[in-house]
Amino acid sequence: MPFAPEMPFIKIAVLENAFEAQLLISMLVQYDIPHRVRSYHDTAYNGLYQLQKGWGEIYSPLDFRQQILDAIADLRSQPIDAHDYEPEN
Repeated sequence: MPFAPEMPFIKIAVLENAFEAQLLISMLVQYDIPHRVRSYHDTAYNGLYQLQKGWGEIYSPLDFRQQILDAIADLRSQPIDAHDYEPEN
């Protein structure tokens, strides 16, 4: 489905943590899904809102909503083992 620049972005979901956000962003970039991510981190409150509301939000045009929700559900259903990931240098 071609992306029209005039398509408005809407809030799709709340992201639980930075790790989930990074994995999701990688998937969306790979599949050319337009998106914006907004972190709840606020330096004035030292991340207090992230403890209450989640890490942040993902925005995208409505046409991509279900694809993003499916990707988030897939990410959340996978067990995460920190030993599987090497830090980038």
